[in-house]
Amino acid sequence: MISQRFSPYVFSFFMSLLMSGIMSGCITMLNLGLVDGLLQLWLQAWAGAFVIAFPTIVLVTPLVRALVQAVVKPNPQQG
Repeated sequence: MISQRFSPYVFSFFMSLLMSGIMSGCITMLNLGLVDGLLQLWLQAWAGAFVIAFPTIVLVTPLVRALVQAVVKPNPQQG
């Protein structure tokens, strides 16, 4: 098992893996349609997208948390 202290990076890894896979698959299919070799084209796009997505999520997560806190009203029972 991975230590709890690495959980932000594990979260970022899985989030970027899933999001880049879903988005690259959708965009590849929307742009090309159901063509021969679609799976290989999608996997190549996914690899490139993941390389960008993982460090991006690691870097922007603190900003996103701050934005969420700025726009979400605190629960009255929590103070």
